[in-house]
Amino acid sequence: MPRRASRTQSIHPSINVTPLVDVVLVLLIIFMVIAPSLAPDAVRLPTTDRPASRTDDGRHIEVVVGTGGQLWVDGRPTTPERLPESMREAAAGRADWDVVLKGDATLRFSDVERAMRDIEAAGFEGVGLIAERRAES
Repeated sequence: MPRRASRTQSIHPSINVTPLVDVVLVLLIIFMVIAPSLAPDAVRLPTTDRPASRTDDGRHIEVVVGTGGQLWVDGRPTTPERLPESMREAAAGRADWDVVLKGDATLRFSDVERAMRDIEAAGFEGVGLIAERRAES
């Protein structure tokens, strides 16, 4: 006669964590692929034979225009509509600092020019453009 489980025996349910780990790893890979495109450092700067030599004293407000028209002011994302306000916030207590603009090399100049005009409309003059020295071959 087969033995039946007694009613006093408890059955311990177990949680299968394998699907959870799979989902977490897939999400991690997705974020690792997407994260670089969200950062302002992902901008490829235009190159030139003779960029103006100027030492970086760290006393500047940095505006970045990304490939899709995304804008960052000192590393904080903003929109074209909020650019003047973001510039004023970034300049609080730093009135004598320069404004430098980094535009992606794949952008049309009109996109970068629009950002320059918006910066100047916010009351900042003399916006400097950043470029990299072309590699010599």
